Amino acid sequence: MINKFLLKEFGARIRQLRTQENLSQEQLSFKTGFHRTYIGMIERGERNISLTNMAIFAKAFNLTIDELVKFNNSKELLKQYKLKIEE
Repeated sequence: MINKFLLKEFGARIRQLRTQENLSQEQLSFKTGFHRTYIGMIERGERNISLTNMAIFAKAFNLTIDELVKFNNSKELLKQYKLKIEE
């Protein structure tokens, strides 16, 4: 899958926010309405989630969507992005 590294970065961001708030995956599942295994799959970078689900995570962490996807290494990530024609 193209740009799979982004899924891992997003999953790491969700894990970071969850642990920062001292939430288990199960507690986050109650807060978001998502199944615990789905949260685990996101944190491992195994799921490509929708924008609407991103909004639910943002709300759960009291963030805007752009704050949710603000990665510390965004300039480095930009260098790795690929277009479909580059596959």
